[in-house]
Amino acid sequence: MEKYLNVSIKEIIGKFPEVGRILEEYKIGCVPCTLGSCLLKDVVGIHNLPADQEAQLLYRIEKAIYPKRNVKRPEGKALTCKAPVGNIKYSPPIKRLVDEHIVIKQWLELIPSVLEEIDIESEAGMRWISDSLDFVRFYADKFHHAKEEDILFGYTDKNLDIIKTILRDHETARGHVKATSEAVKSKDKEAIVQHLSAYKDLLKEHIKKEDEILYPWIDRGLSTRQVGELFAKFDEAEARIDKGMIEQCEKFAHEAEEKVRKIKKRRQQNEW
Repeated sequence: MEKYLNVSIKEIIGKFPEVGRILEEYKIGCVPCTLGSCLLKDVVGIHNLPADQEAQLLYRIEKAIYPKRNVKRPEGKALTCKAPVGNIKYSPPIKRLVDEHIVIKQWLELIPSVLEEIDIESEAGMRWISDSLDFVRFYADKFHHAKEEDILFGYTDKNLDIIKTILRDHETARGHVKATSEAVKSKDKEAIVQHLSAYKDLLKEHIKKEDEILYPWIDRGLSTRQVGELFAKFDEAEARIDKGMIEQCEKFAHEAEEKVRKIKKRRQQNEW
């Protein structure tokens, strides 16, 4: 089993498909990952399962690889997987990124309603979509993603699949924003719906990966000195950005939510 800990997870799943199914039970999404170069030991380490679940996971993987081997079964626990219980505790700089996710998610949750309730073929509707794209470009990308790419990821091994996946998500998201912007100019409603919907689906999963897997993993590797250093670097980066624009973006997300709520309420009243 020792030799397989240092083999890429994609190669292992290719030889032993059952390993992929086992990982999915533990909410470890290696099967759909198009990179797959993470070593098995890194996959286990990054996800930081409780000790009993990690023992169960490795036991089941070893049995899948060596079905005829007499592998010692972990004692005292049923071989089932349960989601971790309790809130994740983040260091102050990482918590700042998580809080920014809350603002971004506030807007993401509105996208289906915006596409359904807003007349995106009208001048006002198109203007509102354009304002939304400005929010995404500035807050989600220039303000939030830039701190990750320019600062946070410098504390990691950028050759790891999890970092490559996150960076690829950022580029894909930028592609959807660009395509939506072009669709707004040409008033292509179908393309607007397609790319905004794809952006929402991508970012929701992206944020989940960061909040539940990436950030806790990075936090575990930071020393007290590095936490303070990271906090200071975030402060320096944010000092170079217009604070008024940040506040305006946060206000926009809140007002957008309220606007959609009023539109839905008005339409419901008209139906009555």
